[in-house]
Amino acid sequence: MTTTSPKLTHQSSIQAVFDAQRRHAPHMALTTAKERLERIGRIHRWIQDHEADLMQAMHADFRKPAAEALLGDLGALYYEIRHTTKHLSRWMKPHRVPTPLPLLGTRGYVRYEPKGNVLIIAPWNYPFGLCIKPLVAAISTGNVVMLKPSEMTPNTTRTIKRMVEELFPPEEVAVFEGDAAVATQLLDLPFNHIFFTGSPAVGKIVMTAAAKHLASVTLELGGKSPVIVDETANIKAAAEQIAWGKYFNNGQTCIAPDYLLVHESVKEPFLRAFRESVQRMYNPAGQPTEQSESYCRIVNKNHFGRVRRLIEDAVQKGATVTLGGQLNEADNFIAPTVIEGVTDQMALMQEEIFGPVLPVVPYQTADEALQVINSREKPLALYIQSGSRRNIDYIMQRTSAGDTVINDLFWQFGHMDLPFGGVNNSGIGKSNGFFGFQELSNMRGVMKRDFGTARFIYPPYTDKIEKLIGFLVKKL
Repeated sequence: MTTTSPKLTHQSSIQAVFDAQRRHAPHMALTTAKERLERIGRIHRWIQDHEADLMQAMHADFRKPAAEALLGDLGALYYEIRHTTKHLSRWMKPHRVPTPLPLLGTRGYVRYEPKGNVLIIAPWNYPFGLCIKPLVAAISTGNVVMLKPSEMTPNTTRTIKRMVEELFPPEEVAVFEGDAAVATQLLDLPFNHIFFTGSPAVGKIVMTAAAKHLASVTLELGGKSPVIVDETANIKAAAEQIAWGKYFNNGQTCIAPDYLLVHESVKEPFLRAFRESVQRMYNPAGQPTEQSESYCRIVNKNHFGRVRRLIEDAVQKGATVTLGGQLNEADNFIAPTVIEGVTDQMALMQEEIFGPVLPVVPYQTADEALQVINSREKPLALYIQSGSRRNIDYIMQRTSAGDTVINDLFWQFGHMDLPFGGVNNSGIGKSNGFFGFQELSNMRGVMKRDFGTARFIYPPYTDKIEKLIGFLVKKL
């Protein structure tokens, strides 16, 4: 009697589902807008009916407050669903394009067709929203999908698996749980498109795997997103917004401000207002922040240790903790922390922090701030707090970022008429609304001749024909 290892069984299951989806993909490509919206509607109704279960799962995984789960995981997802429901029929129609004069007698249009087999690898920080939001985009374009949620948030992953199995046959949408070994098995398959959200380091692995099959990729990554507070900023509003944005989800957000560039002239009043904002948010009655129901936790021991080492390294190299710094390893708790006196030799100024630690870098001139930003990889987000149109334009013209938000934070992710995504090291490709629909589609150019002919430029090439060609290519 022989036995089959669980690994081989799992691998054969992955292959079987992939093969079934590949056979089913041509059928999904023929679905109408109505049929695709019916599938998206199933997801919408299931989420609404199981909101409490989702909140409980995310709280069990890393003490995510219900308000932050609703806003961070479900908010943008609901916006995506509503926006797609409103516009999908129009998006699916052929998009006419102008006809250049030399092509008189033809007409052209862009036809959006599904890419086919799509793999979505989701992260742990917004474990439901960042898994299901790209799924909605993939369904809207008529693709079949295999989902790999994060193993670091097991309660949420089980909820995702339950939802998908209740709503879809596996030849349309399937979920595979597991660690990096499962992700590796999935990446070995010849998907048509891979949608990955995570770190730049793992993004390079995903892109390498995709290259073996010449699969297209969407990589939503991260990096060190700066926030600039200049000398003209509204200090109170800026402090409140940055405190909320930095410590939302315990700083475990790809678009969180990773470090602060503050003009020397407003540094002290800003930090004073910042400390007051943190107190109002997380210990209004004077109780320890650790007791706050509004404060999330680091997702696990490994990430807790990583963030702790960033703090310890900075302090050992001369930096000063001027706010917070309290830790409780038993609860994966790190208090809202501010560190001053940082240098580029410190790890927290080289790595994405992904935790509730804000390094402060004072500057005196805009060019000093720009040198700090431009000496690093292009960020996923750049935040500017300023009351000066001139200062804003100066910064915008001399930097590059996936998205930029002026005098606020975070809302770019929920703006369905703006493309969301990074640039180079912070990401490849865009999502949100039509941009996500476009990303998960093949834009097929189509040209049809209705009348006329081009035979007057066919060989043999006489002087007359050569002059006519010269006119067509140079003058029109």
